[in-house]
Amino acid sequence: MVLMEKQAFIVRFMLLFLLFIGTSEQKHSSQFHTLLRVKQLLNSPPSLSSWNRKTNFCSIEPTSAFTVVCYEGNITQLHIVGENGSAKLPGNFSIDSFVTTLSRLTSLKVLKLVSLGLWGYLPSKIARFSGLEILNLTSNYIEGEIPQSLYTLKDLQTLILDDNKFTGVLPEGLGSLSLLTVLSVKNNSLSGSLPQSLGTLENLRIVALCNNNFSGEVPDLGFLANLQVLNLENNLLGPHFPVVRNKIERIVLRKNKFSFGIPVNVTSYYLLKALDISSNRFLGPLPMSLISLPSLIYLDISDNRFTGLLQQNLQCNAELEFVNISSNMLTGKLPQCLVSDSRKRVFRYADNCLEVSDGDEHQQPVSSCRNEALAVGILPRPRKRTSKTPLFLSVTIGIIGGIVLAVAGYFTVKNILLKREAGTSVPRFDGQKKFKGYTPKFLQDARSVTESKKLGTLGLPSYKTFTQEEIKDAVENTSRSTLLEEGSHHHQVQLRDGSSVAIRCFEFKRNRSTQHFRPHIEMISKLRHHHLVTALGHCFEYHSDESHVSRMHLVFEFISNGTLRSWTSEKRFGRNLTWPQRIAAVTGVAKGVQFLHAGIVPGLFSNNIKITDVLLDQNLVAKINSCNLPWISESIQKLDHKRNFMSGSKDSANSRMKHQDKMDIYNIGVILIEVISGKPVNSRNEVELLQDEFQAAMASEEASRWSVVDPMVSIGCSNESAKTMIDICLRCLLVDPAERPSIEDVLWNLQFAAQVQGAWRGDSQSNGSSPISPIQ
Repeated sequence: MVLMEKQAFIVRFMLLFLLFIGTSEQKHSSQFHTLLRVKQLLNSPPSLSSWNRKTNFCSIEPTSAFTVVCYEGNITQLHIVGENGSAKLPGNFSIDSFVTTLSRLTSLKVLKLVSLGLWGYLPSKIARFSGLEILNLTSNYIEGEIPQSLYTLKDLQTLILDDNKFTGVLPEGLGSLSLLTVLSVKNNSLSGSLPQSLGTLENLRIVALCNNNFSGEVPDLGFLANLQVLNLENNLLGPHFPVVRNKIERIVLRKNKFSFGIPVNVTSYYLLKALDISSNRFLGPLPMSLISLPSLIYLDISDNRFTGLLQQNLQCNAELEFVNISSNMLTGKLPQCLVSDSRKRVFRYADNCLEVSDGDEHQQPVSSCRNEALAVGILPRPRKRTSKTPLFLSVTIGIIGGIVLAVAGYFTVKNILLKREAGTSVPRFDGQKKFKGYTPKFLQDARSVTESKKLGTLGLPSYKTFTQEEIKDAVENTSRSTLLEEGSHHHQVQLRDGSSVAIRCFEFKRNRSTQHFRPHIEMISKLRHHHLVTALGHCFEYHSDESHVSRMHLVFEFISNGTLRSWTSEKRFGRNLTWPQRIAAVTGVAKGVQFLHAGIVPGLFSNNIKITDVLLDQNLVAKINSCNLPWISESIQKLDHKRNFMSGSKDSANSRMKHQDKMDIYNIGVILIEVISGKPVNSRNEVELLQDEFQAAMASEEASRWSVVDPMVSIGCSNESAKTMIDICLRCLLVDPAERPSIEDVLWNLQFAAQVQGAWRGDSQSNGSSPISPIQ
């Protein structure tokens, strides 16, 4: 009887196993059949010629033309890119049938269909992709209005519809896409006013609406704290300058109908790298401090009606590469800082009323600019003589009217200021070219996890799932000498293709399935940034039941040039960073922290970053070691980690949650104190001792300040730069987290320290001295 029961159990188990295998194979077969049907509907383009019934799409190597990403047997990403300028698909093509077919891929999160000749009206069935996070339909022939159903995709983070034939308006329903970070509808025929709901999408980083027919005022975008790029080129928008936060990095308003002056607060946009407001109707005085913004690289204000007196001693940002002030009503002399190094930057200034040497760019007489300014009402006209009685009446009425206008103006300005208070890193530009659209870096920082998996935007392979064989071969060939840390599970190994990577291994109990790890893997795959050690992929090993994970290997890029400490306080093997290189390294750390806080959703805080977690690549670019981020261990293994001295203030848990971003600010302060002093810091007591020395140095004369700076670099360090670095270091180490600076404030000070150091270096070298010694 017992034997029969055992046999019956085995039979039932085998049937369930076969059913599971059959269901899995059926699911694969259905998805692969869908892709073959897609190939037919696209008229079998050459890039898909290798597809057939035997193709295992989940294992195909990604190419620039075709990429499929699978997770647990489900297709989650589909990228198909045709040739530029692809012709329309044949007349029998139906975009409705095409979308219906694609909607059978129910797990799809990323859909990129570029330059495929798609045409017709985008059907409302697009809403069937309920889990879609990224939609890119660039360079097709899709026409008509953007369907309302598109705005029901609540998980959508990136929407790119560039270079199509869309018409109609952007509706208020856009505001329902609360997770949207990238909105790009460039080069279409959209029109009407921009929806007010655009100003409520707090996660927006990139807004690119150029080359359409949008008109009217730009909605108040002061609520968008994360906005980095605003490109409204070639529309009919205006007349007021858009309201944005001071963290904006690029503003393009070229070829619109903006006609009022530039608001004064534009000069506080300390992260602004590009400003193009050319070919508008701006008038009034030009804020001269604009050209001294610390991050500005590209400035074009040409073809407007700006007035103002330029002076030779005007200060400007040394990093400026392109400046165009042509076709305005500017007077005075050319600033020396713009003309002193013509090989480094492009400077255009024709058609003004400037005092220039003979034969220089065409200029009008000063009277011409004054007369034109009078004509448009920028300058007051001369008053004519009048009789005393009318003059008395005019003065009386004027005084009364002036009082009324002053009171009204006061309340108007007050209301505007109250509204604004309530809503209060770009590749280098080629000065000869107009910048069109956003850059890969902006897109990369704004993308969701699935986009991070897709491409190696940093020149690295795309995020992938490694096979057990790949990991096993690599680890088995690893000797004890290649352990990155003694006693750790960090290995430096070499993959089959010869590339070196770092691997971190985790071991688990039997009660964890792959589904448990999905959100963690998605977060890890987001760690792709210029100043982070990039995550390349992962691999699962299973228990004998094949259903639970026994080990997980995380694969990261390998950085071989040592830690920041080895280049500063330890000075191993004669290594020593110069003062400007030290500033650049800490700036890189700050940019990496900024990305961890705001560049991914959700942000990662309290990262416990130490100077030994900062690695330098072959170009001495600082990268935070993602392998060591506490979040990875805490979230995956749920282990309790002891807090060490680097975690800052001993406030309550609630206070730590409230000021969680300021924990990393403290860590930056500790890194700064070691980088400045050149002394290794291994305890809180050592931090406090050096902190006292720094405070005493700041309160004393300039000569005493050099006593706290590493003697190896003090000779090549300017007083103003050292003072700025010490000051921001002390502010980062304040006991009360609420009083510590923001990461943006830290970055601004570091960039300022680099800027004044560069200016001092130029002066020193011109006097025959050599402020910076080469690396030993």
